[in-house]
Amino acid sequence: MTSMHVERLCISQRFRGPPRSGNGGYVCGRIASHLDGTTCVRLKAPPPLDIELRLETSGEVARLFHDDKLIGEGNSAQLDLQVPASPTFEQAESSSHSFVGFHDHPFPGCFVCGPEREPADGLRIFPGATGESSIVAAPWTPDPSLADEDGFIQPEFLWSALDCTGAFAILPVASEIAIVLGELTASIIGTARHGEHLVAAGWKLGVEGRKHFAGSAIYNAAGEVVAKARAVWIEVPRAHWH
Repeated sequence: MTSMHVERLCISQRFRGPPRSGNGGYVCGRIASHLDGTTCVRLKAPPPLDIELRLETSGEVARLFHDDKLIGEGNSAQLDLQVPASPTFEQAESSSHSFVGFHDHPFPGCFVCGPEREPADGLRIFPGATGESSIVAAPWTPDPSLADEDGFIQPEFLWSALDCTGAFAILPVASEIAIVLGELTASIIGTARHGEHLVAAGWKLGVEGRKHFAGSAIYNAAGEVVAKARAVWIEVPRAHWH
């Protein structure tokens, strides 16, 4: 019989995405934390902030609950995703100047891509157009608060970076519409340290009705893929979140 591992966790305000819920990529990374290899996490409800949650892991499945309500579920998965060559760090710096969120951002306090967040608080990943088809890119130099005791960036923050980077390959959509993460399938391939110059890139994969599909990747200075993901985004009215 497979044993059950139970962990209590609380998503702090620092890790919010929309004003009253956790950043989707961060929460997916926490759900995936006890699963090995590539993982697909589907969010079932907005992850609440500053409330004790329960993460149950058994075999190749992990489920996050608020009391008896299922917030998200992760499963071992496969990820068939073609990843483009990495823009250089300098190209990503230049691209970030065209970040659409500087002018119109549905969630400006987002932990990952919110322009209202200060350095060493949010990740401040601002992906902008690269001129290479539909690819967007941003530079990212992780701060020490994101690292473990050996200096390596903790996986949930790589999941976080993969999340919003893909979203801005899709945006902008209609002004009254926001998109929220429905599903993220991610593979952590390598490692990165705080203070390292990384590049985050995203690209559009397709659309079906209210669902949008995007790929994203994190690269190191040598252009090697540290992590990659495929995301499903869902259109929702902006007014629902404010």
